[in-house]
Amino acid sequence: MKVHKLFQRMRFGIFALFGLIVLSTSLLCIRTVDTELSAEYAANSQSIAKTIADASVDILLNRNLATLQSLIDQFLEVQGIRYIYITDETGEFLAHTFVPGIPEVILESDPFRTEPVERSLPGMGDFLEVSSPILAGVAGTVHLGMDLDLVALKIQRAIGQQVYLISILLVVGVLASIWLVNLVARPLAALLAYAVETARRPPEERALVIANEKLLERDDEVGQLARLILYMSRTRPPSDPQALPDPGAARSAA
Repeated sequence: MKVHKLFQRMRFGIFALFGLIVLSTSLLCIRTVDTELSAEYAANSQSIAKTIADASVDILLNRNLATLQSLIDQFLEVQGIRYIYITDETGEFLAHTFVPGIPEVILESDPFRTEPVERSLPGMGDFLEVSSPILAGVAGTVHLGMDLDLVALKIQRAIGQQVYLISILLVVGVLASIWLVNLVARPLAALLAYAVETARRPPEERALVIANEKLLERDDEVGQLARLILYMSRTRPPSDPQALPDPGAARSAA
């Protein structure tokens, strides 16, 4: 239908607007969820490391390393924790969860460092390592590695659910815009058909063309144009252009 060309730019603008909204919202969701979940996992890991450090004080004072090993083994059941190791005040490894042995990257690292650090261990993956001193570092340090791959997977799942919802809203919005545009185009199509039918008739037969009553009853620009076409088809064109009738007054002539 040729009348739809009138709305091609508007449709393109609607699609572009919805696409921009979806893209910007998705990027904002990805950044927000990534930042919040990463910070939450880091904070939880730090809390667990501090809990182990507090619980290790009496064990270290009694030099009960078997109990210390049993303690850190229990925390491996917490989702996301992949390794834990404890060093004493000299940097010696007292207990760890590495099997079969401690990776070279860990052996070469600073055992007294307490700032969070990202590590890539061959054959194990990428980790965020957080540390907590035991008795302010006098009795040693607890080091805990959080699996970044698991964190990334959870972030992707959380983001994916939001992106799915936004995509559904995009599809629904586009379909709704198409329906609304077609709804607006329908009376214009009827007006175009009426104008074409009137123009095809000889001047003496144009008055015989019957317009759609719904078009003539419309109280908008489409109705005014329909009444104007009807009026013009039943009268001779005036020699003075200023004598053209008011479209709003054409209803009485219809």
